[in-house]
Amino acid sequence: MATLTNQYPSLKSKVVFITGGGSGIGECLVEHFVRQGAQVAYIDIDESASQALNQRLTDTYQATPWFRQVDVRDIDALQTAIADAASECGRLDVLINNAGKDDRHKMEEVTPDYWDNCLNINMRPHFFGMQAAAKYMSEGSSIINMGSISWMRGRDGMVGYTTSKGAIHSMTRTMARELGPKGIRVNSIVPGAVVTERQKALWLTPELDQQFIDIQSLKFRIQPDDIVAMALFLGSNDSRACAGQNFIIDAGIV
Repeated sequence: MATLTNQYPSLKSKVVFITGGGSGIGECLVEHFVRQGAQVAYIDIDESASQALNQRLTDTYQATPWFRQVDVRDIDALQTAIADAASECGRLDVLINNAGKDDRHKMEEVTPDYWDNCLNINMRPHFFGMQAAAKYMSEGSSIINMGSISWMRGRDGMVGYTTSKGAIHSMTRTMARELGPKGIRVNSIVPGAVVTERQKALWLTPELDQQFIDIQSLKFRIQPDDIVAMALFLGSNDSRACAGQNFIIDAGIV
């Protein structure tokens, strides 16, 4: 990690709140915003992984992010964490709705409870996170929603997840209109097939890895850094004219 080289002076001292920051793409987001000099606050359901991350960042950068253990399905806890972080840090400049869970499931096995759980993890926190964060944001602030290329591809075996991510596309467009008059820009990042430790542990095989490469225009595996590079730009003042857009980073599938 920590391979990106571009620096954004406007990110220095910005207050950045990230959901699902303890591992995967979220961990990479936390580290790179810390490296930019931002004041980072994040939540995650996995306290042990998050505490280990904080210790590593403290040792490496002499900066310890604000952290609270939160399950994003608990909207009260999510909104309280956002309010507390904004209060303790003085304001909120960037919100990244990153938390998600891309479990695989067969259509025949989906129950109403399972369906609701998919949306409660992957879609509902995005809206209620924005609702809470906007109260503490001023002109020039940025909200970044994490989408997925899976719904655009109509990928099977994960209909709850793809439905949630498709909704984030339209939610981003609408919220850009809602918050634009306040000077708050709202965009989404739409990753392709990203290699994370969770993917490696649960689903990634050499055969599946090759399938992804074959359908991409660029023949390499997308890494978390590739996604974070766009997040840094969207969080910085350099993206001042970007709103309501869905930035696809898929190595050329769509």
